[in-house]
Amino acid sequence: MDTFLGYPRPGGRAGTRNYLAIIPTVFCANEVAARIANKFKSAKPLLHHQGCAQLQPDVDRVTQTLISLGTNPNVGAVLLVGLGCESVSIQEVYRGIKDRGQKVAKVVIQEVGGMKRTLQRGTELAAGLHRGLSRMKRKPLPVSHLVMGIKCGSSDASSGLVSNPAVGRASDHLLAKGGSVIFGETTEFLGAEHLLARRAVSGEVAAKILEIVTRMEDRVKASGIDMRGGNPTPGNIRGGLTTIEEKSLGAICKSGSMPIDGVSEYGQTITGKGLFILDSPGKEAEIMTGLTAAGANLIVFSTGGGAPQGYPIVPVIKVAGNPTKCRIMKDHIDIDAGGVLLGDLTIDQVSRKIYDALLTVGSGKTVKAEKLKYDQTVEIYTTGPTV
Repeated sequence: MDTFLGYPRPGGRAGTRNYLAIIPTVFCANEVAARIANKFKSAKPLLHHQGCAQLQPDVDRVTQTLISLGTNPNVGAVLLVGLGCESVSIQEVYRGIKDRGQKVAKVVIQEVGGMKRTLQRGTELAAGLHRGLSRMKRKPLPVSHLVMGIKCGSSDASSGLVSNPAVGRASDHLLAKGGSVIFGETTEFLGAEHLLARRAVSGEVAAKILEIVTRMEDRVKASGIDMRGGNPTPGNIRGGLTTIEEKSLGAICKSGSMPIDGVSEYGQTITGKGLFILDSPGKEAEIMTGLTAAGANLIVFSTGGGAPQGYPIVPVIKVAGNPTKCRIMKDHIDIDAGGVLLGDLTIDQVSRKIYDALLTVGSGKTVKAEKLKYDQTVEIYTTGPTV
């Protein structure tokens, strides 16, 4: 049985990292959250630009997303930092995190009396949580505890030919071992959604796949703007992708070939094992936040041009199949799959490298984005106007 060294969590879950998440409930508290986090080696601030002046559906989404981020298996404890007048209720986020069995504390700037006093009180609370994390140790765990999120970005022709298919085979292998996989980017299902629907485990799941694609198409049409230029992006087009349908056919390869067990709304955490779709955009920071909220404890990111982004609390493994870009962007690429186009590697060999990386990174090996600290950005996907 394949194993990795992870942090056991309640409910049979496991962390590949063990962070103290410092989460502001509104962007107004970002600076305070960041300063508290800087005082502790185990701390990661999840700085975002949401939490106030939003319509209720987006307030609800931000609230749910923050709860889910705070209970990601890579998080061992949470400190919430609020302002006191925001739309998102810090008490609701606190209760949602606590009800899932997570260690959590909170501090509110307007209640404590400003930034300086909040830093003092927040640091005291964080210190107690940090001490608890330091006592947690890695233990051998079955690979079935891994939950892999999948993303592709800065795609070019090599993505659909090399890195995406290799990620898809690694996904199939992990699922066969009892693990779970989450993929999304609904904008990159357009024109190929019927192929995904055929793999659904039930008619209900198939209908949901078609529903989220129609919903995304309707949102684009309602803007009155042609989507081209936004997706495919200028970089995609320079890389050889000409239409959204062509991009979609390459993008869905990364989901492999296994049956699709469910569709999750953005901000929700998946329940059960298997292969899940997350309704989400392609924008890097927003989908990686969604994958993290859904419960991914590591992410595999297939890139053509060399997208460098990581994520604060989940290690992001970069895979690229363009030999030129692998050379130019070598500081950001964890798995160089360019040898497939050069005739030195096969897709199966690359997929094995990816699977092996799941075990080593899951056991604590740092990825390039972590080493470079190119992993600070958090964005939450919302759909309404700010008010």
